[in-house]
Amino acid sequence: MKFIHTADIHLDSPLSGLATYQNIPVDLLRTATRDAFTNLVDEAIAEAVDFLIIAGDLYDGTWKDYNTGFYFSREMGRLNKAGIPVYLLLGNHDAESEMTRRLLLPLNVHQFDSRKPTTYRLEKCHVALHGRSFKHAATMENLVTTYPEPIPGWINIGVLHTALEGSSAHANYAPCSLAELSAKGYNYWALGHVHEYATLQQDPCWVVFPGNLQGRHIREPGAKGAVLVTADETGILSVERLLVDVLRWHRIDVDVCDATDLEDVIRLTGQKFEQLIAEDQDGKPMTVRVTLSGKTAAHGDLFGLESHLRAEILAQAAAIGSDKLWVEKVHVETQPMMEPIEIKARADAIADLQDLLEEAPFDLALLKDLEKELQLLVGKAPYELTEAVPAFTEIRNGELAQLVKTVSPGLIAYLAQSEQD
Repeated sequence: MKFIHTADIHLDSPLSGLATYQNIPVDLLRTATRDAFTNLVDEAIAEAVDFLIIAGDLYDGTWKDYNTGFYFSREMGRLNKAGIPVYLLLGNHDAESEMTRRLLLPLNVHQFDSRKPTTYRLEKCHVALHGRSFKHAATMENLVTTYPEPIPGWINIGVLHTALEGSSAHANYAPCSLAELSAKGYNYWALGHVHEYATLQQDPCWVVFPGNLQGRHIREPGAKGAVLVTADETGILSVERLLVDVLRWHRIDVDVCDATDLEDVIRLTGQKFEQLIAEDQDGKPMTVRVTLSGKTAAHGDLFGLESHLRAEILAQAAAIGSDKLWVEKVHVETQPMMEPIEIKARADAIADLQDLLEEAPFDLALLKDLEKELQLLVGKAPYELTEAVPAFTEIRNGELAQLVKTVSPGLIAYLAQSEQD
């Protein structure tokens, strides 16, 4: 007996962080969650699974229009023709009270009740599915305590949308513990809500988060998909990942300690891109967040060049990635080679400037004058430049003290490097 366990599909939820990218295919951004789900349905049919479990958050909220429902009905129709039933549980995003639009689904789709736990019995393979949907998005009660006892001699599967014992990245809905799940005596817990894949336990029962089907932003990096579970009358035999995503998000850290100038930084970034592509086995499009780090002689060269630096790194991605590699953001977290104490020892104009900048965050009159001047500059800047320079946001918010602290080391390094040149 085989089944697929999936969750957190968030149909028609858009990918974010790439909207201003000129060369990325628009269709890829718009249809990524659908394409991943279609891939999953293809896998279910190819594997001839006995059933499919969706453990919450099929939708990202109520539909903007009926097209989302039309699409899902079509995919369920494909499974219906293949004789594959679907067991659907509602989570916090698609809770019963959240969905204002609905369509009658094909007869192979069975939805867990939200008022009390529902048990579906599959007589053919002696499997019992126990689950309870969310009535409201903010469901804070422990639902596990309401689930029924296992059916003796059958494979018992609990379907639950939960934060389990809490996750810093996910709201603490339907909290429960691993001990409580184990105590139920089920063979497998098909969980949803946490977007990272995790097999939390195999004995005395399997407890699995399949993760979401498609990463939608940089906080959902890496390969995404569902799990294929194989079982027999003795219990669960194996749990394998099914990777069905169509685009992957990555973070890469580029150590630029050995860089002496901007050109070296760009070259090192290009080498990281080449390494990322070489390690990729699936050939899927990728989008990356680049972080430049390390104590480097190039720190001064990077000062104030955010827009140009991003353009150079985008060019590297275009040259190396063959239209399958895009850059989401570039973060500069480098440090100057010279420590502040070394600058002070110089006893020159640059050392005097450093002393002035160290006091500046606490000089309210200076900050007020600086804010007035910079607000005028930001007001005249084109929108594209505003997006490319993160400091503009701090200026708009009046966060000048922090801005001065942030840019001072780069300015000093730039001036010190210029003096040497």
